[in-house]
Amino acid sequence: MKLRNNYFLILILTCIAIFFVNLDAIYVNIMEARNFITAREMVDLDHWIFTTMNDEPRYEKPPLPTWLTAISMMLFGMKSLFALRLPAAIMGTIGVLGIYKIGDQITGNKKFGFISALIAATSFYILYSGRDGQWDIHTHAWMVLAIIGFFKIFSENSKAIGTSILVGICLGFSFLSKGPVSMYALLLPFLIAYGCTFKFKKVQKKWPEILILVLIAFLISASWSWYVYYFDTKHVMEITNTEAGRWIDYNVRPFYYYWSFFIQSGIWTIPAFISLLYPYLKNRVFHKKGYQFTLLWTLASVVLLSIIPEKKSRYLLPVLIPLALNTGFYIEFLFRSFKNLNNKERWPVYFNFGLIALIGIIFPFAGYYYFQEKLEGMLVWFVLTAISLLFIGIFILFFLKKKEFNKVFYLTIEFTIAIIFFGFPMAKKIEVNPYYTSITEVDKIVEGRKWPLFEYESFSPEMVWEYGKPVERLHENENLKIPEAENFLLLATEEQEEEIRRQFWNYRIQKVMEIDMNPVGNKHKGRLYRDLYKLEKQ
Repeated sequence: MKLRNNYFLILILTCIAIFFVNLDAIYVNIMEARNFITAREMVDLDHWIFTTMNDEPRYEKPPLPTWLTAISMMLFGMKSLFALRLPAAIMGTIGVLGIYKIGDQITGNKKFGFISALIAATSFYILYSGRDGQWDIHTHAWMVLAIIGFFKIFSENSKAIGTSILVGICLGFSFLSKGPVSMYALLLPFLIAYGCTFKFKKVQKKWPEILILVLIAFLISASWSWYVYYFDTKHVMEITNTEAGRWIDYNVRPFYYYWSFFIQSGIWTIPAFISLLYPYLKNRVFHKKGYQFTLLWTLASVVLLSIIPEKKSRYLLPVLIPLALNTGFYIEFLFRSFKNLNNKERWPVYFNFGLIALIGIIFPFAGYYYFQEKLEGMLVWFVLTAISLLFIGIFILFFLKKKEFNKVFYLTIEFTIAIIFFGFPMAKKIEVNPYYTSITEVDKIVEGRKWPLFEYESFSPEMVWEYGKPVERLHENENLKIPEAENFLLLATEEQEEEIRRQFWNYRIQKVMEIDMNPVGNKHKGRLYRDLYKLEKQ
């Protein structure tokens, strides 16, 4: 088979370019730091089942992605950001390949599945999650695999016991990645849309398969939670009560907060919006029932997420999966019909892709104006980024003028890849904080003497991750613990200095250093700043 028609292989190569290249370019964020600490403590402290963060129980998230990250740590090293983010990149790739398979299952058209998968891979939150050490991509990628199995079970006349076992395992692994999130936000909308569109005509004969997959999914899903609850009931109950309260009164947003969900697809915002216009597109798509299904799946997911009081933009990740398929119908229509459209139908396409082209053409000039004082050390990467985006932008405009939309589409994918290949290495050089001081400098203060380090109250995950080992908190739940050591180091915020001097009145207290781990110079986050004190008992 020719490479140009081997969609699966091309998708694998594209996913490698999108998810794996320059995986270590961006600094560790707070969500990653929490997860990486938990993985490190699995390896260092043998906390594989009773998971911890900063040596304190952390049962909010099931452990499967953390296990995978810990294994990657052992194989490739604790400090390798590539190794730490590798499991997410692999799951991102699996999720994209799964979307390709679902597109093929819906329509019997591999090219449609290919187009939809490329849209998914370059949609903002899918791309971001596949390059970030957080667990959302894990739970939804496992669910995509489960949904492929559901299609097979629902559509085939023959017994599918083997498939039902695999579906049960994928459902269980999805739950072990982030609880019931994907079951609610991705699977339930899928079942609603499937029932409304294709009906469950053959399900009556599939009860054995369904019972098997439900049983397997339940056993896998409940295994870790039950074990931890049985052997550490106290901490499980405390964490459960805290988490339950957050769903009600933490990050509460109005019902309509997610209504601009299509924006999260990034460069596909306008095509994604147009794909939601059912009266316009229903008679233009090549597979009307399939289009109805993906539209219902997308909208059902948005509505179900909108019901939950707690809302964050990143929770929209599961919506982007059916939205990519839905957008794929519109893009496929443009592949077939762009040359024959009237100007009124063409102008959104000209605007969306013309804007991308314009950004590429302007970047060499605007980028030089902005970065000219910072080009030292990243000049090669800037030149490569500028040249690649400039030529891609020119070719996008050229093929828009010739009305060859298929080439415009593939150039847009290449636009994203060019930024990842050449633009991401510049990230470490941009707006670097000139006052950056790592917490690892703490160990130099005591010149080899064994002075333990403590945090006065709340700890920063990024700092604990950077330090390389747990930092015990002294003040927790209104209880103050006085260290047994007569001399020790203490991290605290600027606002806590007066309280520290009052609490430790019988110690000689000396401020010795300011720890500032804000990586970007023009942004100051309080959690990344600490004053370091030496305390010596008098």
